[in-house]
Amino acid sequence: MPLLDRHIGFIESLRAAGLPVSLSEDLDSVAALTEIGLADRTAMRAGLAATLVKRQSHRPTFDAVFDLYFPALIGSGVAAETTATEGAESGGSETDDRTGRPRPFGVVDDDVSRALRDRLVEALLQQDQQQLQAMAIEGVEQLGAMPGRGPGLAGYSAYNTMQSLKPDTLVLRLAEALMAGTDDRAPRSQDLAMLTATNRVDAWRQLVESDVRRRVAEERTPEYVARNTLRPPLDLLDFTAARRGEVDEMRRQLYPLARRLATRVSMERHGRRRGSLDFRKTIRASMSTGGVPVETVLRPKRPHRSELVVLCDVSGSVANFAAFTLMLVYALQEQFTATRTFTFVDKVYEVTDDLKPGSDPEDTMKHLVAAAQHASIMGRTDYGRAFRQFAEEHADALTPKSTLLVLGDARSNYTDPSSPVLRELVDAARHAWWLNPEHPRQWGVGDSYARKYADIVPMVECRNLTQLTEFVHDLV
Repeated sequence: MPLLDRHIGFIESLRAAGLPVSLSEDLDSVAALTEIGLADRTAMRAGLAATLVKRQSHRPTFDAVFDLYFPALIGSGVAAETTATEGAESGGSETDDRTGRPRPFGVVDDDVSRALRDRLVEALLQQDQQQLQAMAIEGVEQLGAMPGRGPGLAGYSAYNTMQSLKPDTLVLRLAEALMAGTDDRAPRSQDLAMLTATNRVDAWRQLVESDVRRRVAEERTPEYVARNTLRPPLDLLDFTAARRGEVDEMRRQLYPLARRLATRVSMERHGRRRGSLDFRKTIRASMSTGGVPVETVLRPKRPHRSELVVLCDVSGSVANFAAFTLMLVYALQEQFTATRTFTFVDKVYEVTDDLKPGSDPEDTMKHLVAAAQHASIMGRTDYGRAFRQFAEEHADALTPKSTLLVLGDARSNYTDPSSPVLRELVDAARHAWWLNPEHPRQWGVGDSYARKYADIVPMVECRNLTQLTEFVHDLV
């Protein structure tokens, strides 16, 4: 592929992955490449990142796309020189060390995986990044191969690689070594050792996945891999599609994000303190300048902070979305006069006391998980039942000063939606909003009552951290 076409494809893949790259930034990256050159891949990566990446959260996605279009090696790389046997090079099969007969392509020898696992534990213990990278390439070459669908075509799988190495065994052996202090450091406690071991194995898994993507990009195209396998940046990742590690990272980003948002809101409120023109005082002040109103006098604006009432669906389908929204609202409680929070699946349960300022975020998350168990009788989401119970037992929570915020996907398992009850709740509040974690094209499909509810209360798409931040900023 010519360099120009490769660069254009690289920019288009970044945009498709969610990175905002303008034309001027594209031209800046070309100018940077002209100055840096192509000989030093590390400098080339740094130059492109400096001109194309605006946020730190976008850097992992940039690195993944960069590795597809400008790989450090091709083919089997180092692994082909150090581990591939003559049989593999000549006919797509390897020689079984015990029998001497060819082993079919994709069939893994237990002795090979055991030996690689032993070496990997030592490498993870010492944290030698160069060796870990080489072992990821070797692991994919030896353990990740899988038969192709056509003659001469073979693929590689990160899942096959990790399963052959038994990741649970890797974590346990590494944790035992960390507890024994065999890495020239003080012995760690069991919990700390398990956490450290899990993080190191997950980091090596990412190296394996990166090498698999590189190989698939050679067989197909970088555009194909970028379109079908790369994850979007964390701030653009759908709450309902986030993996466990991504959820943990999003939680770590939530509180710095909340602090920045609170600071931004306070500054904007400070700038809006002045109210409308006070005509009488302006005319009176103009007497000192011969009746010419040189300076205007504005009425002081009365500060207003609304009360917030949150009614949140905590069923399994929207659990991640609910947790992030509640935690962000919890972090911004000082922006409201008062906050009351209720969760439900088919039964309303108040969790206001669990969201007290100053409480530990991890403990709060545990209380929210427990609240999900209290908020269910039948185990099936029933919005109509929840609205009716809220109107009967907690109607006093809504006043002319209140803002009602409903969180959920509006999927009620074909039960009675109780639209008139929701309309009464909306009329009792000063403002009302509904955040829905589904794409608008899914509203009203299947058991979704989103279109009906949207006729009663303004419904806003809220699928990721960026959309959530924008909405909460406007809310407070």
